[in-house]
Amino acid sequence: MAHCHCSRCRKSTGAGHGTNLAVDPGQLRWLSGEEAITRYELPTAKSFGKWFCSHCGCPVPRLRRGGKIMVVPAGSLDTAPPISPTDHIFWASRAPWGCASGGLPTHDEYPASW
Repeated sequence: MAHCHCSRCRKSTGAGHGTNLAVDPGQLRWLSGEEAITRYELPTAKSFGKWFCSHCGCPVPRLRRGGKIMVVPAGSLDTAPPISPTDHIFWASRAPWGCASGGLPTHDEYPASW
């Protein structure tokens, strides 16, 4: 779970950053509403896309293009996840009015360990 400060996440959330969980696709199962998902994949981006509910506009989990990671927007969850954010990524791209690091590690792009 990380706070992403890239311009795409900022624009897609309308906030200073997007907070996402990265999970194995096998860990997520749709209970209902999958047919209402609208998908937008930014053609010029390596992995950016936005999936959302066509009924309410809420962002929903999306499968990254490589198919190995499911990105879950933390703000779309009904209950708090059992983990907390561990990093700020794309820190060099953050908005000057955005939040402080709160003591979490910051990375100008993706951390080398990812």
